[in-house]
Amino acid sequence: MTVQRMDNVGIVVDDLDGAIAFFTELGLEMEGKAQIEGAWADRTVGLANVRCDIAMMRTPDGHGRVELSKYHSPAVNDTAEHNPPHNTLGMHRIMFAVDDIDATVAALRAHGGELVGDIAQYQDSYRLCYVRGPEGIIVALAQQLG
Repeated sequence: MTVQRMDNVGIVVDDLDGAIAFFTELGLEMEGKAQIEGAWADRTVGLANVRCDIAMMRTPDGHGRVELSKYHSPAVNDTAEHNPPHNTLGMHRIMFAVDDIDATVAALRAHGGELVGDIAQYQDSYRLCYVRGPEGIIVALAQQLG
């Protein structure tokens, strides 16, 4: 048995439209929206009375997806620390390759994006940075040089 592919990364958000706008500005494309509810959803995620809206965002190459979910029920569990530091246990970022890191950061700032640190250069290979977007989501950006 082997994994066939990574299908998507799921992120729970409160402002679905804001998150869609942020990832659209980054260059992802809306693949579709749906409302998820019913016994199958309850059994899958281990919660009762699930009702949420999802938006599936696809990378331009068609291989990567981000699933944004806004829960209407049950109530969102908001016990996690907002804006945790990079060394916090658990998933904390998604990395995207971009062609112009400066332009990308500027565009994301218009949607509430803020640099976590600075844009840095790794040898002669990459320019890299972390941007915190809506809901505290961190996206890492990498621009290959040369």
